[in-house]
Amino acid sequence: MLKPAPLHVGDHVAVVSLSSGTLGELTQQHQLNRGLKRMRQLGLVPVMMPNALKGRLILQQRPELRAADLKTAFLDPSIRGVVAAIGGDDTYRTVPFLMADEQFKTAVRRSPKLFTGFSDTTINHLMFYQLGLQTFYGPNFLSDLAELGPTMLPYTTKTWQRYFENPQQTSIISSPVWYDERTNFSESAQGTRRMTHTEMHHYEVLRGRTISGTLLGGCLDSFYDLLTTTRYPDERQVAEQFRLIPCAAEWRGKILFIETSDEQPQPDLFKRMLQRMRQAEILTNVAAVIVGKPQNEHYYQEYRQILIDETADLKLPILYNINFGHAFPRTALPYGAQVCIDFEQATLKILEPWFVEA
Repeated sequence: MLKPAPLHVGDHVAVVSLSSGTLGELTQQHQLNRGLKRMRQLGLVPVMMPNALKGRLILQQRPELRAADLKTAFLDPSIRGVVAAIGGDDTYRTVPFLMADEQFKTAVRRSPKLFTGFSDTTINHLMFYQLGLQTFYGPNFLSDLAELGPTMLPYTTKTWQRYFENPQQTSIISSPVWYDERTNFSESAQGTRRMTHTEMHHYEVLRGRTISGTLLGGCLDSFYDLLTTTRYPDERQVAEQFRLIPCAAEWRGKILFIETSDEQPQPDLFKRMLQRMRQAEILTNVAAVIVGKPQNEHYYQEYRQILIDETADLKLPILYNINFGHAFPRTALPYGAQVCIDFEQATLKILEPWFVEA
């Protein structure tokens, strides 16, 4: 895959709102300011794309504006990285404006840039994967850079630091603590710390042996929406038209990574999501699965048992409770990167550099 260069102090990094326009709401002004300050503290020069702050209503009605910002970021030679503002649930609506645009696709291939985000940003990651660009299922602007606590969460800060580094191999270790999602995002919550819990489970081996393969996945809820008409009646059609979900053969030997959204799907829905992934011949082809910690550890044991039961006949290796996705804190997983999972030691290691040096 095409790898971007690592970030360097002084690099310009674009902020894009590819789904929800939350970042542009007046009620989020304090979070916007915190996120911009943190980017500068990292040594980066934030560049707010023209439509990123137009708010929920306009961006919900005008997906072409969201798409235009991403295209602008990739066409601008001064921009070295792109960070998603936040997720949402209709990112697929940006895809027709981008995947039918030869200028955008050419720019992606000629000028690879770091791209980071999670949740429904899965849709954009799958789009970039098809274009051959290695992107990072990792931190976004509002959830991480704009953290309301005194500092960014330490584990997530280390993830951001990795975007400046380029080791030959990277061990993704379990965070010693995890945090509840906030219920108060108001200006009065600035400076307050998250409720912290000692990690009691760490990485859990549900089944497996030592496996190597390349990473591919994202938010389970987003995959389910792409594979059904449950949320939006035209989403599956868009997914099929632009081949967002790789065909069954492309999943062969891959390490699938999945995690659940902040909607915290009930166990029966989680089960249906896995069954739909199986019907799509994803679970039947992958070499192993790594599963993110559920947000707030909600349905932790229920999800765990469903994973075991739904893959029992496949004898599919599963590593559970990894720090990526909607739970806090979070690491980043590079799409298409070669990884090794040692199920005896419950370790996860990325076996190649994340970036190419410019």
